[in-house]
Amino acid sequence: MRPEPPVYRGRRKGGDDYTTFIKVVGNAIKGGLNILTKREWSGLEHIPLDGPAIFAANHYSHFDPLPLAHYVYNSGRHPHFLLKNSIVEVPVVGPIIKATGQIPVYRGSRNAADSLRDAIAMLKDGGTVIIYPEGTTSKEPDRWPMRGKTGVARLALESGAPVIPLTQWGSQALFDPLAEKGKLKLGFRKPVTVTAGPEIDLDRWRELEHPTNGDMQDMTDRVMEVVRDQLAELRGVGDPPPLWDRANLKKTKKQTERKEGGQ
Repeated sequence: MRPEPPVYRGRRKGGDDYTTFIKVVGNAIKGGLNILTKREWSGLEHIPLDGPAIFAANHYSHFDPLPLAHYVYNSGRHPHFLLKNSIVEVPVVGPIIKATGQIPVYRGSRNAADSLRDAIAMLKDGGTVIIYPEGTTSKEPDRWPMRGKTGVARLALESGAPVIPLTQWGSQALFDPLAEKGKLKLGFRKPVTVTAGPEIDLDRWRELEHPTNGDMQDMTDRVMEVVRDQLAELRGVGDPPPLWDRANLKKTKKQTERKEGGQ
């Protein structure tokens, strides 16, 4: 019989050293989450306690970064997100978030490439990076993962760091971006599940001498397929749907505009 995976009630021993500031912020967030959510965690044994690691996760709620950060923090690693620059520019909260080592992404500007360079430098220094390959919350009607952008592939190829799939579910009960009204529904002890899987085998692409944009998209699709399949297990679905293409959103928007224009 296979041994049961270890269960961790608190932070795993070993891992990254946290500064006093990080401990204060981390414990404050954990305290709030222990009231709002009921943890259902698994797969912590797949999180390496040292060395670089890229955590690729699904994104379906504006609330889900908090349980994800809690999970990675308790795994023994310092959670560093690639996040929208607008978040670190929010008064009071923004500077605190930035001071915890998060990496702002400046989309559509000269500084857009800087975020990837900063993330690669962090990985080469033995740190971790959490990335949402989709780049935004899923627009798929049933919250299945969309096809991702190639940032995760570029990070993996340029840093050589392993890619660990993180899958989560349940945060939509607290904040649902797809709800027409009442998006925010704070409550007590809402079940939120987070799990990690084994490192994704990406050797096929890592061995390419000059990977093309198409190769990197294929590599990204593979990452998102693993994340999707883990999500199917969490949701108890046998056959998950294909990765949702964001082009579907544009088609739906055009169809709506045509209907409204014909009225």
